[in-house]
Amino acid sequence: MKILVTGCAGFIGFHLCNYILSNSKFSVYGIDNLNTYYDITLKKNRLKLLKKKSNKFKFYKIDITKFSVLKKNFNKNKYDYVIHLAAQAGVRYSIENPETYIKNNILGFFNIIELSRKINVKHFIYASTSSVYGSTKKYPLKESFNSDQPLSLYAATKKSNEVIAHSYSNIYEIPTTGIRFFTVYGPFGRPDMSLFKFTKSILENKKINLYNFGNHYRDFTNVEDVSKIIFKLLTKKSKSAIPYQIINVGNDNPTHLKKFVSIIEDNLGKKAIIKLLPLQMGDIFKTHANIEKLKSLIRYKPKVKIAEGIKKFILWYKDYYK
Repeated sequence: MKILVTGCAGFIGFHLCNYILSNSKFSVYGIDNLNTYYDITLKKNRLKLLKKKSNKFKFYKIDITKFSVLKKNFNKNKYDYVIHLAAQAGVRYSIENPETYIKNNILGFFNIIELSRKINVKHFIYASTSSVYGSTKKYPLKESFNSDQPLSLYAATKKSNEVIAHSYSNIYEIPTTGIRFFTVYGPFGRPDMSLFKFTKSILENKKINLYNFGNHYRDFTNVEDVSKIIFKLLTKKSKSAIPYQIINVGNDNPTHLKKFVSIIEDNLGKKAIIKLLPLQMGDIFKTHANIEKLKSLIRYKPKVKIAEGIKKFILWYKDYYK
């Protein structure tokens, strides 16, 4: 069996590839354009680990917006499963750089799902986000809640992915599963994510910005759990007449942002220099996933507690940047 993971040099993509290579006999093929959105050395080091891990891993440097290049790759390898994680990430970055989100998250998504259809993949799984729920005030957030009013362009592009996937499942009967991730964190995390930024700034005696005056709640989900969940979902296609489904992947246990910072401080043995700021445009107050659908589908729920997850990240960070 051949599994394609797009965005394999990214945070979740790397961990997922690593998990599949460690826990199955599947051949894993990775696609990534290695762009400079953040430290490219970090991406290359992730790839080095995957290549060292197994000879069943093969990497292609491809931009997902280049249809003709992708087409040759898909026709050559005839993947059995496609897990599409490549995208332009970040809510705040989308405010200043909207065009890259349209290009990568909509055009790029179309290219991948269209080619997946053409080679008749068994299951097309793709990354969505909890941000699609917008300003919904009812918690925990269920997949059935209205998600038609996203607050950022990033969230809007992810919602568009879900809509496109539904049409493909309806017209072409391609099984699709959209995963709404809830604040994934862990070792080898992206430098633009809060845990990475806070850890780095505290160690360097620089201030950290807490938006909404530190009163955010986030359903932090450890990347170890996320990798296991995605792998388990490979064989869990929708049994509906239209083989389409949306699944929350969260921890079902929101953490207050100030508590999050205090756990980091405890692990570093240093206090943060904090600057409290108002709620930023496009940001949401709270995320809290209802994961009943996930648990019923794969009989698994996230196991890594926030304190344990933060400790593992900081141990990795200190080792990696020593």
